Amino acid sequence: MDTNKKQSSLQISILVYQHLLITSLTLPIEMLRAGEAFAKSHLQSIPFRPLTINLIAENTQPIKNRSGLAILPDDTHLTAPHSDLIIVPGIWRNPRPVVRANNQLVKWLGASWQNGSSIIGVGTGNCLIAEAELLNGHPATTHWHYAEQFKRDYPLVLLKPDFFITQSERLYCVASLNALADVIVHVISQYYGQAAAQHVERNFSHEIRKPYEEQRYLEGAVDRHPDELIAQIQFWLKNNVSTEQSLNDVAQLFGLSYRTFTRRFRSATNQSPIEYWQQLRVQTAKELLACSNLSIQEVALEVGYNDQGHLTRVFKKVLSQTPSEYRKVVRRKLFG
Repeated sequence: MDTNKKQSSLQISILVYQHLLITSLTLPIEMLRAGEAFAKSHLQSIPFRPLTINLIAENTQPIKNRSGLAILPDDTHLTAPHSDLIIVPGIWRNPRPVVRANNQLVKWLGASWQNGSSIIGVGTGNCLIAEAELLNGHPATTHWHYAEQFKRDYPLVLLKPDFFITQSERLYCVASLNALADVIVHVISQYYGQAAAQHVERNFSHEIRKPYEEQRYLEGAVDRHPDELIAQIQFWLKNNVSTEQSLNDVAQLFGLSYRTFTRRFRSATNQSPIEYWQQLRVQTAKELLACSNLSIQEVALEVGYNDQGHLTRVFKKVLSQTPSEYRKVVRRKLFG
């Protein structure tokens, strides 16, 4: 490979080992490649960096797995390139034997982190990151079935088993494949911009449930705020998306003036009530368009808009497409 080309590319490394969950290897590759292809063909005004994806193992021998497909590593920990991003796939069943068998990969993870790599761990794959002591004193999550074992094995990690995603600086932990998809969309937006991320989200829509920002536990984040009244109002809004009440009515319902409500909401969440309200409505509308046979007008009413035109204007502003176009793409599930 040309050295200059390799240096200018985004280096993605994925650890591979016995008993890995093959989907947690193939899904991010397919999504990242989809984002790369969109950026290359649609975003000429943005400096384009191609992806180089390497499979890193303890040795270069083929690895058999439960799917019957042989995995062929590209490099070992000794020859692996510097990585912008490292993905640590999930592990079938008890992760302890895999952790013990991959001591050199654990050491490489620690060294890579010190050299600036971002790391995403999937399910029980997070045990390898914890073994490298990178999660000590930081939040993490894992597959629910092994949460208690994880606590015993890594007592210095701040396990958050109720969250599907945690983030601490450049460390991301996800508990499921759906959550992995959400983080990969987030990564694509960082590499190639929001348009590429939205393209991938639409094409992999049934694998993605909520925007990354809405479901993570972010260490030190302002969205995990201490204002209990605003938290109650957020909960009320989530459960009353179709209400005809205005935000001024909601403020009065909770004994606040609209001015005080707006000030406290922005202070707690770093966004205005109107922005938050619109995000909730758009997300609910997306779910209804994908998973129901309601007409566009009926979807608009379900999310609190009084007519189809209002919903269409909001969709075009936020997603750069109409509700009908969004539904068509989602239903077809195009992966190309």
